[in-house]
Amino acid sequence: MAKVELKGITKIYDGNVLAVEKSNVTIEDKEFCVFVGPSGCGKSTTLRMVAGLEDITAGELLIDGELMNDVPPKDRNIAMVFQNYALYPHMTVFDNMAFGLKLRKVDKAEIKRKVDEAAKMLDLTTYLDRKPKALSGGQRQRVAVGRAIVRSPKVFLFDEPLSNLDAKLRVTMRSEISNLHHRLQATMIYVTHDQIEAMTMGTKIVVMSEKRIQQIGAPLYLYNHPINKFVAGFIGTPPMNFFTLRIAEKDGRVVAEEGSFTLVPTPEQQKSLKDKGYVGKEVYFGIRPEDIHYQASPAAENNMQLKVTNKEPLGADTHVFVQVKDKTIVARVAPEVEVQLGDSINFTPDMSKAKFFDLSTEVNICEEIKNTWSDTNSSKGAK
Repeated sequence: MAKVELKGITKIYDGNVLAVEKSNVTIEDKEFCVFVGPSGCGKSTTLRMVAGLEDITAGELLIDGELMNDVPPKDRNIAMVFQNYALYPHMTVFDNMAFGLKLRKVDKAEIKRKVDEAAKMLDLTTYLDRKPKALSGGQRQRVAVGRAIVRSPKVFLFDEPLSNLDAKLRVTMRSEISNLHHRLQATMIYVTHDQIEAMTMGTKIVVMSEKRIQQIGAPLYLYNHPINKFVAGFIGTPPMNFFTLRIAEKDGRVVAEEGSFTLVPTPEQQKSLKDKGYVGKEVYFGIRPEDIHYQASPAAENNMQLKVTNKEPLGADTHVFVQVKDKTIVARVAPEVEVQLGDSINFTPDMSKAKFFDLSTEVNICEEIKNTWSDTNSSKGAK
């Protein structure tokens, strides 16, 4: 397969419209790399530059060490799976999967062997004589994947391939594509706006926002060590809670005050906040729903008594929505915890899991993040 390198890749459209700014990513051979971010962040444009469907304004694209900037798409030895499947409606499944090989004048016996092999892998053998209109959405997507497989490309590119499927089918297809990666041991680049897809499928995640890369890393590393407030809030379901606290020093300890409650950071967090000059300043405080623990009675320390504004029983757990200042935050509690709207109940955040972010730059204050940040990007967090 192939190693893919993006070195300062930039895309500017006519009228000086910036689409992607100085992206630096190395995707190693056999990696499953997911580009994730909100609509308009530049992830699909980046993928299209790798495919050769968009010209590169600045920077270099290398596949297996070869410069690809001016190489036509057909000569890059890549295969792309699109969101809308892009199947020929008048052709059978077999002919759709074989089309690219026929254009290359591959021997008929070899075409049949490759299509049959891919069809077996994707459970499409009994559908080879059907036309796309006789298939379900998931089956059509598998045909599109099969068309890519038979070409034996160096790199597979997926552009939001599951967005047209219903929720249950998306879960199934996520598993199928992940298993396919494991079987093929292929280099795959996958674009999605769905962070659940990114977390469950990728071996490496590239988080994008506002035309630039925010952070690159393994899924759980990004979840546990977000470089800024944007990454912290984008990765995770339900998303991380945020509210502002004022850092103060009392009785020899650095504390974080809200008004109705006071939180005591860990010793490491206290040292970092003090050494970096945050005493007397406001910061963003971030805590994930699963790290806010329900207390039947007030805790001795770090107790937050908060008013319930809503609740969502989900079976395995319950999401309880509570008010902090003008912010609504959510806590994930056990289903047996009975709360009513309007109740004031006690919660204690796990301060070892808490995050502190600069109010202006939104960067993570108390953690030294591994070198997953693109050097050409600003250290300012996305807003």
